[in-house]
Amino acid sequence: MTVAEPDVTVIIGAYEAMPYLVECLASVEAQSLDPARFEVIAVDDGSTDGTGACLEEFAARAAAHVTVIRQENSGGPSGPRNVGLAKATGRYVFFLDADDRLGPEALERMVAAADRNGTDVVLGRVEGVNRQAPKSMWKKNLDRTDVFSSNIKFTLSAQKLFRRALLEKHGMRFDESLWTGEDALFTMEAYLRADGVSVIADHTCYYLVGRTDGKHVTKSGGYRLRFDSARALMDLLARMLPPGAKRDVLMVRPFLVTVLPQFGPVFLRDDEETRRTKMELARPLMDAHWNEGVAQRLRVHERLRLHLVAAQRPDLLDDVIAFLRDKREPEPVLRKQRTQLYLAYPHFRSRKARVPDRVYLAEPREAKAYPGWREGPAESFLRRAVRKVRREVRRTARRVRALSTSRTA
Repeated sequence: MTVAEPDVTVIIGAYEAMPYLVECLASVEAQSLDPARFEVIAVDDGSTDGTGACLEEFAARAAAHVTVIRQENSGGPSGPRNVGLAKATGRYVFFLDADDRLGPEALERMVAAADRNGTDVVLGRVEGVNRQAPKSMWKKNLDRTDVFSSNIKFTLSAQKLFRRALLEKHGMRFDESLWTGEDALFTMEAYLRADGVSVIADHTCYYLVGRTDGKHVTKSGGYRLRFDSARALMDLLARMLPPGAKRDVLMVRPFLVTVLPQFGPVFLRDDEETRRTKMELARPLMDAHWNEGVAQRLRVHERLRLHLVAAQRPDLLDDVIAFLRDKREPEPVLRKQRTQLYLAYPHFRSRKARVPDRVYLAEPREAKAYPGWREGPAESFLRRAVRKVRREVRRTARRVRALSTSRTA
């Protein structure tokens, strides 16, 4: 079947995807969206395990229009996705990994959400199968949000619905020089350029499948790739956003998700050369992008470790990592009539270490978990003001919806 102007193009980049590909393709066939409304472009990236033949068989039987492209191995997921994107004709595109699968109503629900809300990106709820999946952004459905006022910055994988006109307008493609984190770069740019993002939280649209053969790039790649990924994302944020709170709130993501894990318990097990190299790779990132605005958005133990990385003090860092590895709890130290809480992790107020007290100061969202701490007047006033503004925004939104409904009735 040939589709002149499909609603959505499903792009599948596949490399050595058997046997996972079988269920992936079955999930495409099971879609509730009319097959006449979507097309599939599948790119076999030089597989030798029968992936190409499986795709050809699927194309021969599928009700939807399927294009199979077979090419020599490109070395990463970006190449096949870019090839598929260049061939796409749908109003929207969805990137489906060949070892994952769609929920039965995924395409129908996501296209409907984008059309109904006029948004450029739609996130459908993700569940993990034999692996962890992001959770913090699925608390409720969001008709229209953005990357600053929601937790969508913590899901930057490519498995989203994107309005193709947005991608074409800005010439957006996946960075083929990156072996991991290429989807984070692409998705963050889309978030920043999008005219609204929708979140479907009450229906599973995507199943993230954990492979047992260890072939996930994010698991098999070396630590240098993580630093490459962090650098690329930080540079993107610096290019697209001026210095200030908006940049800081997004810069938390690469520091917390990509850089910090390199300085967890694994750092204690690393050989000296690896430890030295990690500190060297981190130095330019810390010099360029680590600041107080980012630091204050982290928990104390996260901020402390990154402060010591920025200071190039692996000797002090080891003590903090060992403290956390052993699941020890820091002593809470209350000051200023119990409105300031310091968490006494290693080297707190050590004259020799000379780590500033502010590094150990818990922000209210962390401090409230400790008995005895109380909110200061400034924090209380600010929180009340924020709650008042949010209530007014919700009331206004309800009035607008009610007015719109009455006009169309």
